[in-house]
Amino acid sequence: MVAPGVLLVDKPGGMTSHDVVARARKALGTRRIGHAGTLDPMATGLLILGVEAATRLLTYIVGLDKTYEATIRLGATTDTDDADGDIETVTDAAGVTSAAVMSAISPLKGEISQVPSRVSAIKVAGRRAYDLARAGEDVQLAARTVTVSRFDVLGERRTPTEAGTVQLLDLDVVVDCSSGTYVRALARDLGAALGVGGHLTSLRRTRIGPFGVDGAASIDDLGTAPLRRPAEVATAVLGAFPVSAEEARDLRHGKRLIGAAGRLQTGGTAAIDPAGALVGVVERRGDDVKSAMNLPEEATR
Repeated sequence: MVAPGVLLVDKPGGMTSHDVVARARKALGTRRIGHAGTLDPMATGLLILGVEAATRLLTYIVGLDKTYEATIRLGATTDTDDADGDIETVTDAAGVTSAAVMSAISPLKGEISQVPSRVSAIKVAGRRAYDLARAGEDVQLAARTVTVSRFDVLGERRTPTEAGTVQLLDLDVVVDCSSGTYVRALARDLGAALGVGGHLTSLRRTRIGPFGVDGAASIDDLGTAPLRRPAEVATAVLGAFPVSAEEARDLRHGKRLIGAAGRLQTGGTAAIDPAGALVGVVERRGDDVKSAMNLPEEATR
């Protein structure tokens, strides 16, 4: 029996997130594995897996803010807004200055309205947008509000095309953003604002909430990498709410902790019993505290 826990994986390029889950299921000998936050096949970096009962924690992880390192190529557009697509237009970016880039980035920071890439995993009438796009259907996605708290340029490289007549501009960038932000769309919109088009040529996720890619398991080490305990992960994401053994028993039985809301600092918090095990996630109900999600007692240690 596999112990429940959370596994941080450094996903390689060329694999889907589902491919990684399938590999982990085989390596760990269990079907009960899910992931928090899809990465495109082209992308590398941090993918968080929940194993056994710890899959219940993924809903609290998927919405955390994230950090990406990426390369944006200005001067060319693709039909997917990244390097996996076919080139649609090529425009000389030789005249694009660093000052112009910084000026165009400014409106893409803060709380912005962003139209996701038409080959995103967003569902339209029950079907994934990328399936509709690949079937040749016209995909129109609604804009959504996202937050880009950092969009910094780390380096620039000017590269001629193979023909040598057009110069492309590659930008190495780092982006901190809210869940639901598409870095491909940032590349597309930056290129459009500069009048030369743009797309993403590389993408690496280095952080999800408090978890970094440093120390994450490689795809070849899924069967031997240590799992993080549910209590450790839930505390890092939600903070800890210490409870007594009696309170832990009551919460596991669906009872409220009468008059305990004053001890709760935030809305959803990890209830931790005296042995350091995760009881579940609790929240306020008036003056009381009630479980929003419980883990089986044998799965929490």
